[in-house]
Amino acid sequence: MTRLSSPLPGEILSVSALTRSVRDLLEHRYPLLWVAGEISNCVRAKSGHLYFSLKDESAQVRCAMFRNRGQYLDWEPREGLRVEVRALVTLYEARGDFQLNVEAMRRAGQGALFEAFLKLRDKLDKEGLFDPARKKPLPLYPRRIGIVTSPQAAALRDVLTTLARRNPSVPVIVYPAQVQGEAAAQQLTTAVATAARRNECDVLILCRGGGSIEDLWAFNDERLARAIHACPIPVVTGIGHETDFTIAEFVADRRAATPTAAAELAAPARADLLAELRRQRQSLLRQMQLALDTRAQRVDSLAGRLQSPADRLAANAARLGAARVRLAAALARCARNAQWRLAQAAHRLAMAMPKLDVLQNHIERLETALRRAASQGLSARAENLARLSLGLTHLNPAAVLERGYAIVRRPDGSVVGTSAGLRPGDPLELTFARGAATVRVEKPL
Repeated sequence: MTRLSSPLPGEILSVSALTRSVRDLLEHRYPLLWVAGEISNCVRAKSGHLYFSLKDESAQVRCAMFRNRGQYLDWEPREGLRVEVRALVTLYEARGDFQLNVEAMRRAGQGALFEAFLKLRDKLDKEGLFDPARKKPLPLYPRRIGIVTSPQAAALRDVLTTLARRNPSVPVIVYPAQVQGEAAAQQLTTAVATAARRNECDVLILCRGGGSIEDLWAFNDERLARAIHACPIPVVTGIGHETDFTIAEFVADRRAATPTAAAELAAPARADLLAELRRQRQSLLRQMQLALDTRAQRVDSLAGRLQSPADRLAANAARLGAARVRLAAALARCARNAQWRLAQAAHRLAMAMPKLDVLQNHIERLETALRRAASQGLSARAENLARLSLGLTHLNPAAVLERGYAIVRRPDGSVVGTSAGLRPGDPLELTFARGAATVRVEKPL
């Protein structure tokens, strides 16, 4: 380790020189190391740099993770999360703050598991368990498919749904096993070994849904990896999500991103198989017909060389007779087809022609209904007219006058409704039901 020179007694240092000396001392004394703690005061700057404090029960230290390092994180650090950081101990000279420059970060508790994962992966890789050359091809047309997973897992429903959609005629055998917990690894290993021993499936699907590294840890078990490697049945894995990788997936013959994708790899689509079967049938028929035609021509050519003229004439007559028979049969087929098409056309024409008797009945019913509606409408309107006429009769002023009443007006035509305002001698005009009269007021009452 390099030793830094200490300042001489009585030497006066500037603040910059002091902070630089302390920074150099820290960086030489403490190389890159792992520090565990809880994130607090977490802030991501516009520049992309991440600033936070790492604390425990009795202390805290400032941390900075610059953008070129933080871009490799596949998760977002947040307040209160326990993490482990690989950092350089240093001093931020501008403020004289002691801090950690973070090079890498992982969630606390995953470090040991991840290191165990890497160690087992390297070990099995050196033994050749991941060798692509030893991986078995998947069968094109599996007669039976096995599934190793938990009967309660949502992944099992996804796989069964996909298999039923793609090829419902292929039977499925489920080998139950826990996919999480302490007993999961042993049960998965036993299920794979059972499927291998029975050898009743053409392909085996090992699957479960997504989760954390702890949830998927059973699939990183060495016993399970060796059971998959020893299994004579091709194994397809669909474990977690696309970004999740386990030891079982490295050993398996094929890896799928999800359980649904694993089912699609294991079972060919029935529609695709039927289409391929039709294509192969047509190709075989064409090849057979071509071969028959070629050989028939060859036979005719050889026969022509061997036959006498009389035999040749007889053969031609026979061929002509056969052709006549085929022609008659073809004409009969054409006639039958024409008759069938004519019958179909006649049927469609009959269906398209209007039914006059039905339409006539319908018109008569409509005419009767129209007459009834018109008669009812006229009756209703006559009753309404009579009712309105009676109402007008009651409101007619002439009818009131017929009962002995009169209308009293002043000379200017205004109607007198009260005796107030009348003076003796005022002229008034009385209008009766028939006729009128002019009077003068003698004494207003």
